Amino acid sequence: MRLKTSYFYTYKENPKDEESTSGNLLTRAGMIRKTSSGVYMYLPLGYKVIKNIEKIIREELENIGAGELLMPALVPEELYEQSGRKESFGSDMFSLYDRFDKKYCLAPTHEELFTIAASAKIKSYKDLPFSIYQIQDKFRDEARSRYGLIRVREFLMKDAYSFDADEKGLNNSYNEMYNAYKKIFARLGINYKIVKSDTGAMGGLLSEEFQAITNIGEDKLVICDHCGYASNSEVSSCISITENKDEDIKIRELVKTPDVGTIQQVAKYLDEPEEKFVKTLIYKADNEFYAVMVKGCHEVNEFKLKKALKVSNLELADSIEVEKLTSAKIGFVGPIGLDIPIIIDNEVLNMKNFIVGANKTDYHYKNVNLEDFNYFLSQDIRCITELDKCPSCGKSLVFKNGIEIGNTFKLGTKYSQSLNLTYLNKDNLSKYVWMGCYGIGIGRCMAAIVEQNNDENGIIWPLEVAPFKVAIVIVNTYDSAQVDAGNYLYSELKKNNISTILDDRDERAGVKFNDMDLIGIPIRITIGNKINDQLVEIKQRRKNSFEEISLYDTLNRIEDIIDGE
Repeated sequence: MRLKTSYFYTYKENPKDEESTSGNLLTRAGMIRKTSSGVYMYLPLGYKVIKNIEKIIREELENIGAGELLMPALVPEELYEQSGRKESFGSDMFSLYDRFDKKYCLAPTHEELFTIAASAKIKSYKDLPFSIYQIQDKFRDEARSRYGLIRVREFLMKDAYSFDADEKGLNNSYNEMYNAYKKIFARLGINYKIVKSDTGAMGGLLSEEFQAITNIGEDKLVICDHCGYASNSEVSSCISITENKDEDIKIRELVKTPDVGTIQQVAKYLDEPEEKFVKTLIYKADNEFYAVMVKGCHEVNEFKLKKALKVSNLELADSIEVEKLTSAKIGFVGPIGLDIPIIIDNEVLNMKNFIVGANKTDYHYKNVNLEDFNYFLSQDIRCITELDKCPSCGKSLVFKNGIEIGNTFKLGTKYSQSLNLTYLNKDNLSKYVWMGCYGIGIGRCMAAIVEQNNDENGIIWPLEVAPFKVAIVIVNTYDSAQVDAGNYLYSELKKNNISTILDDRDERAGVKFNDMDLIGIPIRITIGNKINDQLVEIKQRRKNSFEEISLYDTLNRIEDIIDGE
């Protein structure tokens, strides 16, 4: 790539609407450009990075025998209705009608179509197992796009699917893909953790996430450095703390608490510790109302609650609904006398003489115990905190931010049952196919690499994903000796299949150096006045030191650096 005649630009100033380091640097480096909220174009240098990431993914998937195909982005909506996922995606799904009033959607994911594709091959157990995958755009109407490429509305994704005769076969296919993922992310140079997660709209038996550890990220990861436990905070288990079981049961007491609503206010008014409070929240789940109780210092984990109730839609009831159900304003809701089902967090099971709302505005009950009301379900439904202990070994936990760059699902027979994907076994009996699903967010990988590899000067690409491995900078383009040397090295490196930029622009040397640092080229060769002595300068992006070397030894030295990486 000769910069003087190529599409190339950079910005000195930070863009106003990019809040992440990766979004900022990729935009400044001229690699991406936002066209609307959550939608980006990939420009030549950025697209080269994308293609390098794809190349690594393809190589590792081909190593395990997965076949590549390409699905349409435009999918009949009826397929998502048939699989039962239309409601799960809800307003996140882009929908449209064709000229014949047939309803379509822009695919948010492709399980349904892959199941249909598999049915063309699968007739008997002899046709199993196999895996297929694609790299293609997905579309989701995110309510809040942010963090550059991390949360977008159109994104490039690799999704793969395995098809097996039984659970044992699925486990084998899953482990094979799982190990391929570890190789992919190692080659991408990403520092990541594998965590247990919620199966969500995908459903199935198991979900694990590959999370890039970063300073930003929408996911909170719960990690134990002692035993290796790692989980998304959404699904992380909480160990119940044993309360004082020797405490005597006291007589329940109705107390007036005027003009106070928060736990902090009530605790101060009653001169009671906040640990004594249990809050009751009213939720609407699939149009049914539930009262949910957690200790006052804890928060309801809505992912756990949805799973416990086995519902698709969950939201807090509004103030009008709360007053109708409880006869009290929000802040004074409690379990006693409620006519709706009550779910309590396991932590509440260990409490005695606690304080709750009285379902009467400006009143609370003191000394409430489990015998004072009926509940139909107790479960771990709270959010884990940094004060909690590891659910595996009981040691301290650490919390980190993560970017989900990949996920793996054991789908089981969820989609084969809804879409009737079957095979005949050895006894000529019809059985459902067992499926696995495996995704990698390619744009997110690009962003995660930048989040983890940058300095005050710009991006620091790992060699295998960099848009170009080498940049040749000609200091003075009016010096024929420098230009000739630059053209010579450019030709030699290209002949040896080393991707190279030749910066032959009529710019000051400082501008060129800054641009090469900003776009993150791993190796820079500078051709300046010492070319008269047949010397050039080599600098590696990750190092502060320079080395001088003979012009004619440069190719060998570059190959040594690349091989060393």
